Amino acid sequence: MWVGAVAEKGGLPPMFLGTHAPKIDDKGRVILPAKFRDPLAEGLILTKGQERCIVVWTKQSFDDYASRLRQAPQTNERTRSFSRVFFSSAYSDQPDKQGRVTLPASLRDYAQIDRDVVVVGADTRIEIWNAGAWQDYLASHEQGFSEIDGEVVPQM
Repeated sequence: MWVGAVAEKGGLPPMFLGTHAPKIDDKGRVILPAKFRDPLAEGLILTKGQERCIVVWTKQSFDDYASRLRQAPQTNERTRSFSRVFFSSAYSDQPDKQGRVTLPASLRDYAQIDRDVVVVGADTRIEIWNAGAWQDYLASHEQGFSEIDGEVVPQM
């Protein structure tokens, strides 16, 4: 079940929520959930994500992330390495009238995506996973989900 994209007040980026399971067509396109489309209508950026998924960013969220990355010292080898892989894997696209986005072959190969995918709302970004890899990820991480709440979410 997916909830959609919730536009936040005060100019904050959209919040993408929920899970959807479309199929990749023969041209390497995926149909994004209808409620995800408005924030992406003016364009989006696709990149490699951690855990071998594809990340879909709004242009604004990508620009914000890139700006923060530019603040990291370029004299640091890890920063340069991350930047090279991150930016060299980035593709710009715009959904068509049916909400389809083309997933470049290099990103499909990276995420081991063939036909069955899971589109996950992940706050200010969307993740596209190989369906089997997503199920494996959930199986190995859901148990710890309740255990790490206090570590991950700052307490008030």
